[in-house]
Amino acid sequence: MPDPAPDRAAPLSILDLAPVVEGATPAAALRNTLDLARRAEDLGYLRYWVAEHHFAPGVASSSPAVLIAAIAAVTSRIRVGAGAVQLGHQTAAAVAEAFGTLSGLYPGRIDLGLGRSGQKREEAAREQASGGSAAPAAAPPRTVNGLLIPGRFSIAHLARSPRFALQGELLQQAGARTPDFGEQVNDILALLGGTYVSPSGLPVEAVPGTGADAQVWILGSSAGQSAQVAGALGLPFAANYHVSPATVLEAVEAYRAAFRPSAVLAAPHVQVSADVVVAPTDAEARDLASGYGLWVRSIRTGDGAMRFPSPSSVAACPWTDEDRTLVSDRVDTQFAGSPATVAKHLRVLQDATGADELLVTTITHSHADRVRSFELLAREWGQA
Repeated sequence: MPDPAPDRAAPLSILDLAPVVEGATPAAALRNTLDLARRAEDLGYLRYWVAEHHFAPGVASSSPAVLIAAIAAVTSRIRVGAGAVQLGHQTAAAVAEAFGTLSGLYPGRIDLGLGRSGQKREEAAREQASGGSAAPAAAPPRTVNGLLIPGRFSIAHLARSPRFALQGELLQQAGARTPDFGEQVNDILALLGGTYVSPSGLPVEAVPGTGADAQVWILGSSAGQSAQVAGALGLPFAANYHVSPATVLEAVEAYRAAFRPSAVLAAPHVQVSADVVVAPTDAEARDLASGYGLWVRSIRTGDGAMRFPSPSSVAACPWTDEDRTLVSDRVDTQFAGSPATVAKHLRVLQDATGADELLVTTITHSHADRVRSFELLAREWGQA
């Protein structure tokens, strides 16, 4: 793992959702992911992570371990991983075995990012049942060290979505209980480390998980359990500015406050994500990013990410003040512009959060535009 380097540009990595765009197929999206991964390696990106999303028409990355295997097979140096495996949908044993397999096939290159999912679903339901009182009071937008921190977005309304409830049913066995996130992380670490013992005292070996060299990360969006677990266990932490920009500072602060040195890390190690679109000019980048608000709206209305719209569809879509309010925190914190413009925003993000690494994600309707965006950014950042 690279040493923290606050006095120079943090290394860049890529988060890929394998976006399905309007007029194309999920199969084409997956092939585009393999193409982009090869280019990312040539451009000097440190890591190539894939997300986990389910039942979203616009996202083909629903099975990270399978997609990671395909990416690692067509690359040779870049680290490949999950950002993040959603533990509410899988057992610790299944995760340890899958990533043990990947680590055995591609030693020294696999990252295992872990995220909460089932608990968040329950939290949304509780917030909805309480009339929203469980959510922290919304704060007005503010700027901290040049970084926009927008008002907090509440997920309470998602609990009203029938689709939201159905997804939870489809992703778990009937009657299954979502274990505590911290317990799951501890179990995965024990299975990978070969130290797992059941509550009854029975040792269990996960084959081929035991001894795997997968690098374990915790991903989080707030100062809650994910940040606390990452800090207490001395694991690297990835904070999501691109998903939850309102809470990124409190997330990294909570992680650093909770951090205890471990065999993995002597000091906290923070990665922060950003949504970017880079083009030769600011105006062209803004045009390429024009579908982003519509895409985020489809997520926040509970329908799941739509296929990323074409420019003509964006122009034809009605757009209301309510829509703008719904997505403003995400749209206002997307970095779209020329290479110099986006690099300036990323430097502000690095300085404001103290990030040791930056993770960038980009969605455009054209795959060629997306590849070019990463190429321009790598060259401007000095990685290529």
